[in-house]
Amino acid sequence: MPSHAPDHPDPLANPLADPLERERTHLAASRAALRAMRADVEALDIKDVTANWVNAEVLQRQIDERIKALADLADTPLFFGRLNYLHAPGAESAEGAEGEQFYIGRRHVHDADGDPMVIDWRAPVSQPFYQASKKAPMDIGLRRRFGYTGGELTAYEDEHLTDPSEEAHASKLLQAEIERPRVGPMRDIVATIQPEQDEIVRAGIGGTVCVQGAPGTGKTAVGLHRVAYLLYAHRDRLARSGTLVIGPNRSFLHYIEQVLPALGELQVGQATVDDLVAHVEVRGTDGADAAGLKGDARMAEVLRRAVRSHVTLPTEPCVVVRGSRRWRVPAYELEEMVRELLDRDIRYGAAREALPQRIAHAVLVRMEQAGEAPDDRVQNAVARNSAVKAAVKEIWPPVDPAKLVLRLLSDPDFLAEQADGILDADEQKTILWAKPPRGVKSAQWSSADAVLIDEATDLVERTHSLGHVVLDEAQDLSPMQYRAVGRRCTTGSATILGDIAQGTTPWATASWEDALVHLGKSGAAVEELTQGFRVPREVIAYASRLLPAIAPGLSEATSIREAAGDFSVRAVDPAALDPAALDSAALDSAVIAACHEALGHEGSIGLIAADARIPVLAGALDAAGLAYLSPGEETSATARLTLVPATLAKGLEYDYVVLDEPAAVVDGEPDERTGLRRLYVALTRAVSGLTVVHAAPLPEQLV
Repeated sequence: MPSHAPDHPDPLANPLADPLERERTHLAASRAALRAMRADVEALDIKDVTANWVNAEVLQRQIDERIKALADLADTPLFFGRLNYLHAPGAESAEGAEGEQFYIGRRHVHDADGDPMVIDWRAPVSQPFYQASKKAPMDIGLRRRFGYTGGELTAYEDEHLTDPSEEAHASKLLQAEIERPRVGPMRDIVATIQPEQDEIVRAGIGGTVCVQGAPGTGKTAVGLHRVAYLLYAHRDRLARSGTLVIGPNRSFLHYIEQVLPALGELQVGQATVDDLVAHVEVRGTDGADAAGLKGDARMAEVLRRAVRSHVTLPTEPCVVVRGSRRWRVPAYELEEMVRELLDRDIRYGAAREALPQRIAHAVLVRMEQAGEAPDDRVQNAVARNSAVKAAVKEIWPPVDPAKLVLRLLSDPDFLAEQADGILDADEQKTILWAKPPRGVKSAQWSSADAVLIDEATDLVERTHSLGHVVLDEAQDLSPMQYRAVGRRCTTGSATILGDIAQGTTPWATASWEDALVHLGKSGAAVEELTQGFRVPREVIAYASRLLPAIAPGLSEATSIREAAGDFSVRAVDPAALDPAALDSAALDSAVIAACHEALGHEGSIGLIAADARIPVLAGALDAAGLAYLSPGEETSATARLTLVPATLAKGLEYDYVVLDEPAAVVDGEPDERTGLRRLYVALTRAVSGLTVVHAAPLPEQLV
């Protein structure tokens, strides 16, 4: 319960001082200390400590990044909580060990003597702020939460976890922070992380974690905060290997891009799956059937066969001339080398590089048998001999991945040979190009084709593996896309985030177990988040009517929000509609009226509609004089309305949502299940209120 005075005296503070003023004084001192920390870094002189200009450039870049990380964001609270330990941490059993007081914030701040003024939320000493309870106080006597207006500390709230006379109660400051209107990009949730979220955030780096999260459960925020935690706990390791966040589209990445910098983490890459596999320019599209087949895991074996088909077993010996001597490696021995390399199933390019060394070694053995004493330099010279190079080119020629995929999709005979027993004749016909292009540059490559090229590229040369990868909205990926992501973390770990019910591609995964197999992370833990923090109770209850049809095995989400949220479903009078017109003026007017009403509230507004309705609604908004943004453009106090195609709504959130014509959203997809899933996504983007406006009958599941 928010209060400007504690219910009990604070034994570690001056009882004569006003508690709120004392906390404000500590905030001001902490901000001053952070500015001093930044000034110390800015004052560093590296002229005499670097050996050369390269070292100077690297060190200066590290200093610049440190300066950015120490920025004091005026509107972002430097600390959001305080813990009073009963004993010194780690000394609970020591008799008379005096407790300590720690302020918990977004980053570590220390004073001129090096004593901590704010403890990083990721530090072990901070964990009780998220995990302690009346049943398990974790040696915490008092947990204090702070309330802010902008950057000004305006309230606090105390929980005395070891006081039996005080009953446990829901935190009103925590509730207020969860329900605070959202304007601008996604923000961090360090002040509101819940125990079940904290357990996922702090899971070790050694294993992969998959999070099945219903709308509003904070799965994206959990994934981003997990990256921040891992960078804190394993910074040296991840600094060497790298980290990456993979999102569904650029709009989504733009929406989340400020979360990690706000936590002081500036070195995490962001990309879409299309970015990862951008070996060719994507200018074409596939039909649903072709895209589904190209994304099928069976294509991996087709490509493996296609790559290996270039290997030809030798029929002629390799004769190496050195000086006056001729050294002969017979065909059968060459064949043994080739078969051994094939049986090892190493990368095609690595095997091709190994073959000349194998041949050269065979020559050196013959030299030694003849009484010579060759060394490694001789072996390398033999490996570069023209006869050896010619033999390798004949046996194991180079493979261009893009040209290989081009041939597969253009040459029916080649595809039939490589896909024999894997794809039937109809499936082969589905993925073949009707009109083969003349070359790689002129081909109208699709996104699915680019993934095939990425698979072929990895068969030729190993893809670089990162230390940790976060994959968000993972339910929409095809098996081949999962493989592309998995290649980026073969030696690292991953955090997989998604919701089976929000799968809106024809190839959306049916289960996380299947997805993890394709990612190469089978056996990873699957955690389920069902407690919603974002979507109001009435809204999530309405959207959940679709679950039996779109994901019958999933648990229904519940909302912890005290506010039920503004929710209404408005039907336009059928008599006012022209049945032949998709752009009925009556429907458009009702939608515009709902937008005006939503703009009367504080926060961001999203007008979500079927893609086909976007041009019509854009015209209606222009005619009504309502300025609007496109997804990815940052909302502000003066530009709060965004016109959102339903296909781009996933992962985004708005305080108030106006949903135009649900039936059109469903009809815009190739099948009913995908359409209902798209509608489920659109219905669950609202943080405070949802207005559904429709002229056509609603889907029967919502009636």
